[in-house]
Amino acid sequence: MGHHLDGGGGKTHHAREMKSKSMPAAKKQPCRAEAVLGLIGDTPCVPLHFEPEGLTVWAKCEFLNPSGSVKDRFAARVIEDAERRGLLNAVSIIVECTSGNTGVSLAMVGAARGYRVRILMSEGASAERRQLIRQFGAELFLFEATEGYRTGIELANQMAASDSRVFLPRQFENPINADDHEQGTGPEILRQIRGRIDAFVAGYGTGGTLAGIGKAIKARYPKARVIAMEPAEAAMLLGESPCCHLIEGIAGGYLPPLLKTAPLDGELKVSSAEAMGMTRRLNREFGLLVGTSSGANVAAALRLAQDLGPRSKVVTLLCDRAERYFSTRLFQAAQPEETFGSAVNRSVSALSRPEESMGR
Repeated sequence: MGHHLDGGGGKTHHAREMKSKSMPAAKKQPCRAEAVLGLIGDTPCVPLHFEPEGLTVWAKCEFLNPSGSVKDRFAARVIEDAERRGLLNAVSIIVECTSGNTGVSLAMVGAARGYRVRILMSEGASAERRQLIRQFGAELFLFEATEGYRTGIELANQMAASDSRVFLPRQFENPINADDHEQGTGPEILRQIRGRIDAFVAGYGTGGTLAGIGKAIKARYPKARVIAMEPAEAAMLLGESPCCHLIEGIAGGYLPPLLKTAPLDGELKVSSAEAMGMTRRLNREFGLLVGTSSGANVAAALRLAQDLGPRSKVVTLLCDRAERYFSTRLFQAAQPEETFGSAVNRSVSALSRPEESMGR
């Protein structure tokens, strides 16, 4: 297993309030983390009208969270919970295995709260995710994912066993992950969409989002369907062997424990090509600059809406922003650009040969 360490990190400094019997108690000073933590959550839920299909699906815009993904919710919640339980201190190191988005989110919250963060990520993760993690001051540990997420999880466990400073959020098994969506994201969706919800569909990485939102919607609308979207190339819930696919952040060759708690009614397979096609459609027809997992979710939601009928309300997530996909195949199919200089030179050249334009 090949791996290497890269990045910086930071130190923690906690201010202590000074109290005096002869002076009134000082007002508690605002925490610097409030600037970014206050931006997490309460994202809008918007209707996507697909005119050729005559269908509408609803999308929760989680890419509008401050670091650009749904994972900001878990990162903030798990660190706040650890602080409340006294599990973090000035020398703690937050260590987590991630496909990228949780790493970016933990690095952001860690920077705001003053903690050292170390992210373990597959060598195959996009360069943009790596750069974002480093930019927040976190350490980045790349590993060869011979067994998918399991490789990184085992590596994180080894670090915790050998260093008492290490705190593990354990996103794949921590019930906080699902609880936060059941108590936060799910109720937000129920407030934002009027009337009955017929289905919720989303991919899974940790399974927390699917489990939490699914439970919240089922509690209000027991007949609503909760569907797991899987890459067609790695449909593990359908009993197929995991294989390579191009939808980053989901189905990492591992069925996480939290997924077992999701009230699933079925699965839908979406191919990498279909996911990228829908992502470009969201980018170019709707002006929504989201990533491939969002495209996969919407592709599944649209197919489900076709099955349930035009009056159905199907909800999904737009998970993250497209900026972290610049180096992936999503952007490689973009049209070649023509520079201003080349256009001018070609025009001048045409004007200098008028006989050609006359058909001589």
